[in-house]
Amino acid sequence: MDAQKKKILLVEDDEALAEVYKSRLEIEGFETKWAENGEVALVDAKAFKPDLILLDAMMPKISGFDVLDILRNTPETANVHVIMLTALGQPKDKERAQALGVDDYLVKSQVVIGDVVERVRYHLGMLDKD
Repeated sequence: MDAQKKKILLVEDDEALAEVYKSRLEIEGFETKWAENGEVALVDAKAFKPDLILLDAMMPKISGFDVLDILRNTPETANVHVIMLTALGQPKDKERAQALGVDDYLVKSQVVIGDVVERVRYHLGMLDKD
């Protein structure tokens, strides 16, 4: 009996990068959907009902910070795990994300994809939390 796949919504405006992450997450056994901007992400968050959202901060239309704020203030998405995966490495950016209720904050230049997968598994309760 196969456990239901965990669903990841990947919000990233860089299509090449999104493809890399999507491929790796699917290899790791996740059902993955890609949203190329904040507007699409908000629609997909309700329709796709992801277990976790990997969210870029700097995007066209609606920034990741605004997406996070809206997700946290929408009953259907208020409890979805959100990991920000961003190029913004300043403490003030991380503090802003934390104030908005992010579960984790990863700076792209400081992590490799394996680290991201590990954080996803951790937040979904798929790793032993020691």
